[in-house]
Amino acid sequence: MTVALSIDQKTEALIEALPYICEYVGKTIVVKVGGSIGEEGTVLDDVIWIKRLGINPVLVHGGGPQISERLGRLGVETHFVEGRRFTDEQTLQVVHEVLMRINGAFVAHLNAHKVPAWGCNGLDGEMLRARLRDERLGLVGEVEVVNTKPIGKLVEQGYVVVMAPLAAGPNSAPLNVNADTVAGEVARALGAEKFVLFTDVPGVLGADGAVVPELARDQVQAMLDDGTISGGMIPKIQACLRALETVPRAHVLDGRVPHALIRELFTHEGVGTMLTQTREGAGA
Repeated sequence: MTVALSIDQKTEALIEALPYICEYVGKTIVVKVGGSIGEEGTVLDDVIWIKRLGINPVLVHGGGPQISERLGRLGVETHFVEGRRFTDEQTLQVVHEVLMRINGAFVAHLNAHKVPAWGCNGLDGEMLRARLRDERLGLVGEVEVVNTKPIGKLVEQGYVVVMAPLAAGPNSAPLNVNADTVAGEVARALGAEKFVLFTDVPGVLGADGAVVPELARDQVQAMLDDGTISGGMIPKIQACLRALETVPRAHVLDGRVPHALIRELFTHEGVGTMLTQTREGAGA
């Protein structure tokens, strides 16, 4: 049920948002999203709004569930090592196919809403160069270099860059790269104003199972060391820590919450978990 707001409530909400809007206009924000556009009110619709407000979102998308579904239909078994998908030649072909289909759908959605978007992957112009990460993972890459020139040029020309997580490996051969990892590396290389990583949990959970609203790097490292952060959350948090080398704040948000991006950017309370380099920065 939609609750009608009074004129005063609408005015208060706008006044609360205006300073944040002014702060971010002209700035670049890297957003990692999943592989589904979803219903109205989801992340991609928030991206449309922030672009219209003059903020420059750069999107990196995944596609894990869609890839697993496609592999399942083909009868190819999927397994993961430390939260990362094992990739052989057959799997890589499926990964490429699914990611580019998702990429096209995202671009079409943005273009249909009069927001110019440019779809790409890390193989284009070798925007992402990578080495093999671990022989246990097969054709999975670890990003070594992000070529920010084409990304910067596209942003300058008003495009929302939508990137799929494929990279050029040895001899320019394609490698599958974890989308969270790619997003963190892109945010770090661009020196983005914010790095926002969407997932399907409310945020970073503490030992008691509750969301931790704010964490500094040393606290995050302790949670990794003692196993509080585990499984698929590990590459997400590692991506945030990597981004924090140049990005002031990183955020882990629940993509299932309507307008989570708008709430995080333009309200005092925000949602999810905010990560900072030092404890002095937490709460700022």
